[in-house]
Amino acid sequence: MLEKMKYLGIALPEIIRKYKDIGDLSKADSIIDMMLDDDKVPEEMKERLILEKEILRRYPENYPYTEEEGLQMIRQEIPDFTMEELQQWEDRRAAEFVYINGEKRLYKRFFGTMKKVYPDLAKRAGIDKDFYANPLLDENIACMKKNGHAVWHFRLRHQLRIKDEAFRPGEKITVHLPVPTDAVNMKNIRIISTEPEGYASDLHSGQRTVCFSGAFQENRPFAVEYEYDSETVYNCPEKGFDDGNFREFTREEAPQIVFTPVIRLIGDRLRGTETDPVVLARRVYDFVTTKMVYSFVRQYLLLGIIPEYAIGEMKGDCGVQALTFITLCRYLGIPARWQSGQFVEPSDIGNHDWAMFYAAPYGWMFADCSFGGAAYRAGNTERHNYYFGNLDPFRMASCSEFMCEFDPPKKHYRIDPYDNQSGEAEYEDRGLDGSEFETERTVIDCKKTA
Repeated sequence: MLEKMKYLGIALPEIIRKYKDIGDLSKADSIIDMMLDDDKVPEEMKERLILEKEILRRYPENYPYTEEEGLQMIRQEIPDFTMEELQQWEDRRAAEFVYINGEKRLYKRFFGTMKKVYPDLAKRAGIDKDFYANPLLDENIACMKKNGHAVWHFRLRHQLRIKDEAFRPGEKITVHLPVPTDAVNMKNIRIISTEPEGYASDLHSGQRTVCFSGAFQENRPFAVEYEYDSETVYNCPEKGFDDGNFREFTREEAPQIVFTPVIRLIGDRLRGTETDPVVLARRVYDFVTTKMVYSFVRQYLLLGIIPEYAIGEMKGDCGVQALTFITLCRYLGIPARWQSGQFVEPSDIGNHDWAMFYAAPYGWMFADCSFGGAAYRAGNTERHNYYFGNLDPFRMASCSEFMCEFDPPKKHYRIDPYDNQSGEAEYEDRGLDGSEFETERTVIDCKKTA
């Protein structure tokens, strides 16, 4: 199914865009059906229209709240919050919305974004804490600078359970759960157990998973337990050179890593007359971390061309920022690639994406734009500088490639066609939405070993 994603780069017919823009999704869908039955419509356009039907299907779930419902949600925590304030946040692009059937609908995580990014609003909601304080990260930076490296051992459990209302007894179901993949920062990887028996793809898979497949009468969780060592080495890159290696990581990869006019214009401005790849990568990092605001975003399939979305809105989550960094670096001739998985603290696990770039004599280095951007907004210069060239060891990398097939491939549309952090599930006739299953991740062991 991933090979179909290349058609995302084809512009929609104007009539469909008009109805989509005003929120008449049913009309847009019906016109798509008419065009799919029209022999004069090219097959390539039909593939784009089939993809658009899936995108339209997902819109209502991503934007569930009316404006009044959104206001009431906020007032549960900030009783004096007004509709005028909410509309001001919308105009500032901090509360995302679309129109569906003529009605303004708010993104399902809009209030979570507002509380996460804007401390003054969070305080009004009764959250009185330093959002940007993280002693674990600062302690690690001090340790890395002193010792030159750090190694942590982790043992994790990840399980997925189909909700009872979505479970079909006796029907074949296939589930993919992410597990650690071979990478420069991942060592001594071992799958300890799977429940039920599962198939682990090759250690070097671009998006490594354990796959479970079978017909089950009882609705039991699918689970995998694994361990690994996360090893990071400290870099302080200032000047470098291009030794001609890894040219494959400077090419375009449609539909997302594409040198569109805005990428070329911004890239040329950032380049100026500079040729040093480290200096250029730092300029890209500073552009993303100092200009873009962190924001939860709708499902990636609904964003269109992600770097263009990021630059147009000047906001995005960790993956949006990482992909923008990668695309600009590649345009400037700097090898850059994707890495993602989990950010793992001793008591918590969360999905996360980041980037890698290459320059001699250092080799492959890291750039975590969302962590760097948070540090910049907090005025923490040391942490902002650290996440250019470095990563902390609190990571589980399961994906080393962007938009990569599973082994075995998923038959139907993935929840996220580009990445995999929480897991995917499908029956023979359709894929399951994220609302139809629950995932749970547990830190069993976490300790510093070097």
